[in-house]
Amino acid sequence: MGRSETHYCMYRFVLLLLISQVLPAAAVPPNILFLFSDDQRADTIAALGNVHVRTPSIDKLVARGTTFTRAYCMGSTQGAVCVPSRAMLMSGRTLWRIEEQLGRQPTWPEAFSASGYSTFITGKWHNGRESVRRIFQQGRAIFLGGMTDPYSALLQDFSAARALENKRPAGEHCVKLFADSAIGFLKAQPKEKPFLCYVSFNAPHDPKVAPKPFHEHWNAHKPPVPANFLPVHPFSNGEMRVRDEKLAPWPRTPEIVQQHLADYSAAIEYMDQQIGRILDGLKEAGHADNTIVVFTSDHGLAIGSHGLFGKQNLYDHSMRVPLVMAGPGVREGMKSDAMCYLLDIFPTLGEKCGIAPAQGSEGKSFNAVLAGRAEGHRTRVLTAYRQVQRAIRDDRWKLILYPKINRMQLFDLKSDPWEMKDLAADPARTAEVKRLTTLMEEEQALHGDRCALSSPNPEPAEFDYQKGGD
Repeated sequence: MGRSETHYCMYRFVLLLLISQVLPAAAVPPNILFLFSDDQRADTIAALGNVHVRTPSIDKLVARGTTFTRAYCMGSTQGAVCVPSRAMLMSGRTLWRIEEQLGRQPTWPEAFSASGYSTFITGKWHNGRESVRRIFQQGRAIFLGGMTDPYSALLQDFSAARALENKRPAGEHCVKLFADSAIGFLKAQPKEKPFLCYVSFNAPHDPKVAPKPFHEHWNAHKPPVPANFLPVHPFSNGEMRVRDEKLAPWPRTPEIVQQHLADYSAAIEYMDQQIGRILDGLKEAGHADNTIVVFTSDHGLAIGSHGLFGKQNLYDHSMRVPLVMAGPGVREGMKSDAMCYLLDIFPTLGEKCGIAPAQGSEGKSFNAVLAGRAEGHRTRVLTAYRQVQRAIRDDRWKLILYPKINRMQLFDLKSDPWEMKDLAADPARTAEVKRLTTLMEEEQALHGDRCALSSPNPEPAEFDYQKGGD
């Protein structure tokens, strides 16, 4: 090589070095840490006013993020509400356009993967044995089985060449196992490549089991019954004998409800402790400043409210979910009453991360609310349960229809957030019922719901809890 060529090479090297020092490196898109609980009511966070539960880790997220107080699961076409709820979350599709096992349906984690994200899952799946391997690149400690023996189908690791299905390690609580798996993934991630870490707890779903000290505390400090406690639901809602409603005898008693709530609080507190460990792991790995953290649940639960125990109803205690988001681009310490669905979350994250939507996704981004550019999001929310219940709510009013028995309920949520004073029979509210019924029909047409809202031959509305059937 001649002297001039050597000088040129040296000059080029120095120039490139100077340019690299002057020009900033391309920004890495934000990471996503998605924390998903199971069967958790929206009113079970201490920072949001519940003094009968201890959630210091979630409270910290509330303090440094934005909390949505009107987030909803859209509903279900079957008793296991979690299955369609999770399918809607993953696909961004509405209830009547999802494949519950997700088959070949495009999903948001796949869209993140196609855009260069490392994707990881641990915890409850529930949407098909094969689909989880397709949707996520990596996974560890994943529930695939049913509730009779959930540990019998625990997929230990599918990032390896072969998938091993074993029971959990002896003495290891599954919630801790999920947290350990998430922490291991977070600490292995380089800062140069974004990730999506999906942690799907199976708590506080029954049997509501936590380590002994947590149960000891709540057995000694049992929460009171909910404000809308009833011994028996006043009529048949079409699903009075489903599995969840068999968890306690009729009529419900305050003592039984309080014990279930004590176990529920213990499970929530233990899960919160493990969430704290995950958040600490995120910080220790150096990812905290560039990670959007989401905490939410698949749906709520009754546990004595309205005389019910499960989630197979459309009262707010069963369809409304906690939703907290914190991280870059999210306002701190804010509470928003903007209405949204769970299926809106990934479209919001996708927009924030520059990810093209999954094919068929119908969710609407609420980034304008997170950034403070808008106060509202959806003007109305339709919820559904099988062919036996439909509900619509707007900013103030909520109408629930029971098509099989031609029964309805109307609640003024502004003055009656516990949904205890039914105004449907009030002649002064006839126009309100008509308006909301029209809104419901419009939403049904929009989302492809073909359920008739009344029956020409209605079934009996009475519920005799001493007899079998509904």
